[in-house]
Amino acid sequence: MSDTTTGTLTSTIPGLAAGTYAIDTAHTEIGFTVRHLMTKVRGTFEDFSGEIVVKDTIEDSVANVAVELASVHTRNAQRDGHLRSGDFFDAEKSPKMTFTSTAIKAEGDDYVLAGELTIKDVTKPIELAVEFLGVDQNAYGQTIIGFEASASISRKEWGIDFNVPLEGGKLLIGDKVDIHLDVQAALQA
Repeated sequence: MSDTTTGTLTSTIPGLAAGTYAIDTAHTEIGFTVRHLMTKVRGTFEDFSGEIVVKDTIEDSVANVAVELASVHTRNAQRDGHLRSGDFFDAEKSPKMTFTSTAIKAEGDDYVLAGELTIKDVTKPIELAVEFLGVDQNAYGQTIIGFEASASISRKEWGIDFNVPLEGGKLLIGDKVDIHLDVQAALQA
């Protein structure tokens, strides 16, 4: 990307228009990876919404996302049910996970998006590494933007600390959770 200090954000990224971009849930994936024994379990959330509000400068732009925790999908119904329970997400009591951005800054050709992540009524700051994939038109003539974002968190910091001890002081489930997002969003009229 161009240096955003030489002009407005919309003038330094060809085709980017200021406005509100709604996340296209059909072309977006919100997922995670966590260690389980000797492998990693991958999961996604199937029900979410969000928007990116592009302003004239990157510093003024914002993003908000809400995820329905009961929509977790790991390709195993028993595990998904356990993740929805009070041992993990407690989706009945705290149905949503939310992210609200607090700052964004350019870092070379990429970006760092800082914000507050809330899970189970616990809010903590996180930073997402963001790669902007570009601006284009979809088949319906809408302006779309795409990006990938990632972060790693400690699930214990959000009160998700269920585990099973194993021989030798090991644990069944890792604490580190890798979050990854592949997002496409469309400019709203």
